[in-house]
Amino acid sequence: MKCLIVFCSTHGTTAKAAHLLRKQIEGDVVVLNLQRTKLYSDLEFFDAVIIGGSIHAGSIQGKVKRFMKENMDILERKNVGLFLCCMREGQEAHAQFDHAFPERLRETAIAKGLFGGEFIFSKMNFFEKMVVKNVSGVNQDQSTLDLESISEFARTFNKNNKLTLV
Repeated sequence: MKCLIVFCSTHGTTAKAAHLLRKQIEGDVVVLNLQRTKLYSDLEFFDAVIIGGSIHAGSIQGKVKRFMKENMDILERKNVGLFLCCMREGQEAHAQFDHAFPERLRETAIAKGLFGGEFIFSKMNFFEKMVVKNVSGVNQDQSTLDLESISEFARTFNKNNKLTLV
C-alpha cells in the first residue's frame, strides 16, 4: 500500500502530528507539507491519501482547501483519512472539522481525527500573539496535542484501508 499524507503546518504542530502518524501508518508512506512546496506527486500513484490541517482565524489553511478542491475527483476514488489540529474541544472542535473538510470527503473518509493543538508563542508573530491572547486568554505556550487520538486514527485507518483493498 502506498499512502500520501498531505498537510499544511503554520507553526509546526500539524507537521508534528503528520510525522507521528507516518510512523504508525502501514505501507510506503510519503509526507508532504503544502506550506513548503507547490508541487505534489501524481495522486494516482497512491492507494490512500490522508489530509491534515489546522485552524487559524477560524478556518483551515487555504492551501489545504485548494488541494482538496483541485483533486476532488481523484480523492473520491481513494481511501481518504482526514485530521485536524485545533485548540477547541468537544462540539466546537467537531464544528471546526465539519467546516474544514467538504461533506463529500467527510462522508467517505475511512478515518477522521481531531488531534488537539498547540499555541507556540515563540513561533507566532505579534498579531497572532495578540489574537490568541484576546480570543483564548492564553499568553504562554500550551499543548493539547493528543497522542492517543493520533494512534487511534492510525489503527482505524490501517484496519479500514486493508478491508477496502481486499
